[in-house]
Amino acid sequence: MARWCYRHRLVVLLLWVGAVLGLGFAGSAAGTNYADTFTLPNTDSTRAYDLMEKAFPERSGDTDTVVWKVDDGSVRDDSVRSRIAPALEEIGRMKGVGDVSSPYVAQGATQISENGRIAYAQVTFTEQANGVPKELVQDVVDTAQDAERAGLQVELGGQAITRIQEPPTGIAEMVGIMAAAVVLFLAFGSLFAMLLPLVVAIAALGTGLMATSLLSHVTDVPEVAPLLGSLIGLGVGIDYALFIVTRHRRGILRGMKPEESAVTALNTSGRAVLFAGGTVCIALAGMLVMNMRFLDGVVVATSLTVVLSVLAATTLLPALLGMLGMRVLSRKQRRRLAATGPEPAEASGLAARWSMYVQQRPRSIAAGALVVMVILALPVLSIRLGATDQGNHKDSTTTRQAYDLLAEGFGPGFNGPLQVVVDGGDADALVSAIRSTEGVAQVAAAPPSEGVTVIQVVPTTSPQSEKTDQLIDRLRDDVIPESGTEAHVGGVTAVFKDFAAVTGDRLPYFVAAIITLGFLLLMVAFRSLVVPLTAALMNLIAAAASFGVLVAIFQWGWGTGLLGLGKEGPITAFLPVIMLSLLFGLSMDYQVFLVSRMHEEWVHTKDNARAVRVGLAETSRVINCAALIMICVFSAFVLSGDMEGAMAGIGLAAAVALDAFILRTALVPAAMHLLGNSNWWLPAGLEKRLPHLAVEPREEEVSEPHARVPDADGGSTVIHGFVRTPDGAPVEGAALTLLSKGGRQLDRVTSLADGSYIVSVPSAGSYLLAVTADQHPSRARHVMVGAEPLVYDVELAEDEVDAVN
Repeated sequence: MARWCYRHRLVVLLLWVGAVLGLGFAGSAAGTNYADTFTLPNTDSTRAYDLMEKAFPERSGDTDTVVWKVDDGSVRDDSVRSRIAPALEEIGRMKGVGDVSSPYVAQGATQISENGRIAYAQVTFTEQANGVPKELVQDVVDTAQDAERAGLQVELGGQAITRIQEPPTGIAEMVGIMAAAVVLFLAFGSLFAMLLPLVVAIAALGTGLMATSLLSHVTDVPEVAPLLGSLIGLGVGIDYALFIVTRHRRGILRGMKPEESAVTALNTSGRAVLFAGGTVCIALAGMLVMNMRFLDGVVVATSLTVVLSVLAATTLLPALLGMLGMRVLSRKQRRRLAATGPEPAEASGLAARWSMYVQQRPRSIAAGALVVMVILALPVLSIRLGATDQGNHKDSTTTRQAYDLLAEGFGPGFNGPLQVVVDGGDADALVSAIRSTEGVAQVAAAPPSEGVTVIQVVPTTSPQSEKTDQLIDRLRDDVIPESGTEAHVGGVTAVFKDFAAVTGDRLPYFVAAIITLGFLLLMVAFRSLVVPLTAALMNLIAAAASFGVLVAIFQWGWGTGLLGLGKEGPITAFLPVIMLSLLFGLSMDYQVFLVSRMHEEWVHTKDNARAVRVGLAETSRVINCAALIMICVFSAFVLSGDMEGAMAGIGLAAAVALDAFILRTALVPAAMHLLGNSNWWLPAGLEKRLPHLAVEPREEEVSEPHARVPDADGGSTVIHGFVRTPDGAPVEGAALTLLSKGGRQLDRVTSLADGSYIVSVPSAGSYLLAVTADQHPSRARHVMVGAEPLVYDVELAEDEVDAVN
């Protein structure tokens, strides 16, 4: 498929452009129909919601609040009333506004605080918050705040009001893309190579978001789903393309033709991308174990974006590589390649030195890395799940100001009232019992409808207080049963409390499911029990540490001011499930790319120390680069204006940073050095029964081998001989590198004073022998090795490398 896409690049490009434009047009025409269904089957809050929806179907529109406060006097003064009342009347006449409840009518007396300095009016729209036009919301805000004067403060709160405070759509994505572009340019040094991963990711993200908006018309997709889809889609889309482009550039630099290099890159790194994408989707699908309708839409949006990212990386990317040809390299690299010939494959620089350091000191490095992760994980012991609300917004926002004014005038519990829904029975007796309950500030019963009575209960504490949770338990466990009335406790605070309880109960099953699936996949891919077990433990450590960072920032408030976030509060109840899915998927990505290279080396050499050292040296740079891109993309979602998006972004950025720079770079290789050959142990009986799943393909044989000797079955052997000049003089210090057909370095030696060398060969087959020496151009030739040592003398000339034998 890679070769077909490379050769038919114009067709592939037109198909992708047509898909992006077609889905974009269809999505724009159909619009969106996102639905935040925060209900759980068989919970008390869901039963309350169902009864209210049955008895009061007219209460379907979003209700927002206008709050005003005077510095002196009373809100009842004519000077205040003459400014506020006309504004409320004008808002009530606006198209799309269903009702405005003013405190200046007879039944509105309770909407004025006891000291008379704060009052509020409720504006009920005819649509839910996500269906109210932003222009209408802005008109309401402008009309209300035009009534302000010196000594009179007017603020507005509510879900619809929150929407117009959000930054322009796409700003977080644009900042993330720009940051990724900088990292890619520094990594590649080429403008065209930098653009490739970005184009692939944008194409996948665009089609994914448009497809998600269309799916919202046929299934429940929450409003946060496209945000999470963007977050994961940009990260994996750029990273998957990065792995393939890096392998392609490496192939060209080692002397391969652009087409063959692209096919090899897709047949090696492309396979790993397919495998990694599959593991991410499996981890995301693990959310279905939670049996929460709200999460089903999240699974659809995120999985769809990941699938399209993999599809773009394996079809669109080879087409783009075909269009660029050699221009995927920088001008400097192209000039050097033309002047000095192919580069030998060798891991050098900081990555190689660090890999050697890890091999020499595995115990101290493993202990140090583990201590760091444990310290970062400690805050997770105090995690508290709940709901964020407008009290967590920035101090400068009108929604936060309105929230604080309502808490000041009517008590902290006013922002999160509970609804006790009575299905028949004596509601008056229950009202009396609730009024005398500890933690209740106000109680009011609405007129019954169809035998259903709603009792509004205002707690004495804020919605995010643990005492409010205790009040809900008190009502459910004691007050309602003792009254003998059938009633259920609902409201946003009760819903999120139920979410937290259900999440806590089902989370162990969810974690067990995704760990088991990941374990089985890695066991089949790497023919080992220890490698997948190590990966599972590392994923749990990374999850604990990343949640520790999340608790410290968002629950304890460490650094919220520096990050430009609002007030600290509990961790959103549904976030752990979503984050764990994404985190396990991304961790598996890095584990696959790291261990697949180690496994490849192990298969050829059966030397664990060499396999771990070479695997880390050759993959750590690209993994760290990919992680840096993900960190930039995820961190940019702090600018999304959505608290859940900011939590997910910071949490995942921390997880990726810890995973790539501590776990995969230090703890995993150190542990594998300590475990030795047992890393690759698999019982013989299990080996026979497991299906074979190759992440990396078998090396292909060359069609025109040089220096062929009779083929034979056998194990490791050597190539040996002399490096000489045309006049027979020995060449000392020449670097000889043995490469597999796919460009993987197998051994590297330096010729001695007499020009002799010995290169270790893992097994019979075809290889590439590259030779470099001072004052001689680099050259490479294919050799075919059998079971016996191969004598291969190298003659260095100005124009070629000749095989004497």
